[in-house]
Amino acid sequence: MTDTTIRTYSGETQREQEPRASEDEQCPECGGRLISDSEHAETVCSECGLVVEEDEIDRGPEWRAFDSAEKDKKSRVGAPTTKMMHDQGLSTNIGWQDKDAYGRSLSSRQRQKMQRLRTWNERFRTRDSKERNLKQALGEIDRMASALGLPENVRETASVIYRRALDEDLLPGRSIEGVATSSLYAAARQAGTPRSLDEIAAVSRVDRMELTRTYRYIVRQLNLEIKPADPESYVPRFISDLDLSDETERRARDLLESARKQGVHSGKSPVGLAAASVYAAALLTNEKVTQNDVSEVASISEVTIRNRYKELLEASDTMTV
Repeated sequence: MTDTTIRTYSGETQREQEPRASEDEQCPECGGRLISDSEHAETVCSECGLVVEEDEIDRGPEWRAFDSAEKDKKSRVGAPTTKMMHDQGLSTNIGWQDKDAYGRSLSSRQRQKMQRLRTWNERFRTRDSKERNLKQALGEIDRMASALGLPENVRETASVIYRRALDEDLLPGRSIEGVATSSLYAAARQAGTPRSLDEIAAVSRVDRMELTRTYRYIVRQLNLEIKPADPESYVPRFISDLDLSDETERRARDLLESARKQGVHSGKSPVGLAAASVYAAALLTNEKVTQNDVSEVASISEVTIRNRYKELLEASDTMTV
């Protein structure tokens, strides 16, 4: 028996604080799994209770908190780093309120001093051309993503794509807005929440031709793996914007599935197919929606909807027969 102590843990102690398992370690006596007991600063065997190591360093905080509000108040860590800010959120900001720590207003001389400090702080945050480029581009990505209702993970991915383009020197000869818009369009398609080119161009400061040209260039140079857009990924958003029922959404998906099996979708715009499936499904479920309503939501012409929904219905009838 080695020169160690054995302690038996009661059920009450285990309930108070669940021990943490040590990775890739086994008990030298019985071969059982070792766990780290932070309450007693020991590493013990979960099978026989052998104390393998004691007097461990407690790497947790030195303070205690009894609710989430107290924990947030005592915690001294900052916000998590993010690729959506040019400095990854690591720099400091000087607040705009001209008040001291006690809430008292600053004097005129102190306000002038704080304004100078804010100016120099902003200059140091963007001290070179790359930082200024990132600040402008990431601000554009955040603005367009907010206008399109895209989630945070898409914004983060778009920021990473833009940083890669900047690091690989792909921006010369192209506008910052064009590369930023292309990065957001690619990120939305990668995340399975695509937006049509017309929707992207509507909130961008570049025209559609420049957007498509820059997008192809970015995808080719960065070797981005982007699958063709699936028409079904547009259906939930169109259904929600038109306030249609779940039954209509199900019928729209069935129509697209029939079209896929018949090969009708090949070579056609996924946005047009999605909009036509929603319109056709609404007709089948007797919901009141016009081609103009669907056209405005999907940003495509009524002619496209008329042509596509007839093809979808024919493919569905063929599958039924």
